[in-house]
Amino acid sequence: MEKEKPTSANILIVEDEVAHAEAIEEGLSRLGHRCTVVHDGSAAVARLAGEPFDIVVTDLMLGGDIDGLGVLGTVCEKLPNAKVILITAHSSVDTCRQALQNGAFDYIEKPLDLDELRAQVGRAAEVTAQRRMIRELRERLDDKYGFGNIVGQSKPMLEILDTVHRIAPSNISVLLLGESGTGKELFANAIHQNSKRSEGKFVTINCAGLSETLLEDELFGHVKGAYTGATSDRPGRFEHAGGGTLFLDEVGDMPLTMQAKLLRVLENGEVIRVGSNEPKQVDVRIISATNSDLADKVSSKEFREDLYFRIKGATIDIPPLRRRRDDIPLLIETFLKSANERHNRKIDGVTSEARRVLMSYPWPGNIRQLRNVIENMVVLAVDDEKLGVDDLPQEIHSAPDALAKEEFGQLAGISIEQAEKQLIRNTLKMVEGNREKAASILGIGERTLYRKIKEYEL
Repeated sequence: MEKEKPTSANILIVEDEVAHAEAIEEGLSRLGHRCTVVHDGSAAVARLAGEPFDIVVTDLMLGGDIDGLGVLGTVCEKLPNAKVILITAHSSVDTCRQALQNGAFDYIEKPLDLDELRAQVGRAAEVTAQRRMIRELRERLDDKYGFGNIVGQSKPMLEILDTVHRIAPSNISVLLLGESGTGKELFANAIHQNSKRSEGKFVTINCAGLSETLLEDELFGHVKGAYTGATSDRPGRFEHAGGGTLFLDEVGDMPLTMQAKLLRVLENGEVIRVGSNEPKQVDVRIISATNSDLADKVSSKEFREDLYFRIKGATIDIPPLRRRRDDIPLLIETFLKSANERHNRKIDGVTSEARRVLMSYPWPGNIRQLRNVIENMVVLAVDDEKLGVDDLPQEIHSAPDALAKEEFGQLAGISIEQAEKQLIRNTLKMVEGNREKAASILGIGERTLYRKIKEYEL
């Protein structure tokens, strides 16, 4: 089996000892990396101002006015997505540990082990390549397809967005499946905005909780005198959405008799207002959504099979938040920013422990519940420091750790070493192998996590 080719990167090497710089350049270039070498901090800062480096390898101690920490600060400012690896003498290890908290990717002690450096650079290259791919796809989707309101960069979400932009230009009917609060209406709107009907109206109606009479009037409209109080003609949602898109939310709760009337409209494109005998032609794309299992409802005769097949031209299953936990940090950041603006606050993020609790909570109300929780925390926070565990609502703060229950299993009766190994393995699984996120959740440094991974052969 052919060995997978390592990910290449654009690397800036900052080393004031020429022989060391040449050795590093040669060692990394042999792996396919593109290397640029400078010999002082000022030259590095000048390069960073104009070139898109993926990785910066810099000695901590440099001759001149700018040392390795100065280079790190410039990278964080100019190229926030780049990774910095520091090279240091043993006496400066504590400084490098602090640098890790300030944004460095890792550090290596002298005398330099070239194999260790290659391994560190390889891991950094994988992270930057993955993030670049996600960022470019996200930007492409946002810019070209108008998905800016849909927050998420996990693999399941990107796959769904890719499906959405492929089906949007067609006129095929779409069925969105997902629990309450997963954002089905946002996806429906995105499909409309990227369709040939985007100049038309996007009209919504919630089919749950409406009587058959009221739902019929809302969908089809009525003529003057159709019933007491009908003082004038009124078009229904189908006519109002003419040339555009009609979103039928919670379609699984529609009464059976209304299902038959809806099916006739979908088959012949004609609506008849309540109290009238004259059909009116309508041109509407239908997007439906439900949190029910329609296939089960068809089996139990609660939903018409012919209507089911009519509305499920394309089906998109939106996962609940507990199945896309990798998106929770980004959602927290987005909702926190929005809540700060709305309530004139300046909350400076969320502590790692509070984030761990938020990521482990099962979120039965999904994204809607998370947004409300973050907003309430912002409003009730005493000051503008980071939101902590004490700021969490009681029902979340006191909830059992869902990840511990679902993923970690029964830890009693095993050694601390075995428990730690299992904890790290399951956290890495949760974040799809992203070591940086795993380290943040576990509350340890990335270098410590790397050592544990190697030690436990994970």
